[in-house]
Amino acid sequence: MIDRFVFAGMPQRVVFGAGSLGETAAEVARLGRSRALVVTTASQQAAGEALVAQLGPLAAGAFAGAVMHTPVAATEQAMAAMAAVRADCIVALGGGSAIGLAKAMALRSG
Repeated sequence: MIDRFVFAGMPQRVVFGAGSLGETAAEVARLGRSRALVVTTASQQAAGEALVAQLGPLAAGAFAGAVMHTPVAATEQAMAAMAAVRADCIVALGGGSAIGLAKAMALRSG
């Protein structure tokens, strides 16, 4: 049974496993970033806001608009939110919708 792993790919890095959420600030710092936008679905909004609070000064804000299949309109809204808070990185919290949106944003933002 796999209970922990780290996958580093281009342009993302996936950290999975018990206790991983507590390592988010260290991951943001490891990347040399200082203004993370936390991306979630509407149903994970409370968890996203909790992560923003946990990140403290490393958090730029949260965007709870990730939806299935990452429609262009949702990606454009997320990109506008990222620009509005001057985020320099994205943290996806949740499953496929949040991860898909964060990947689309990463590709659009470089």
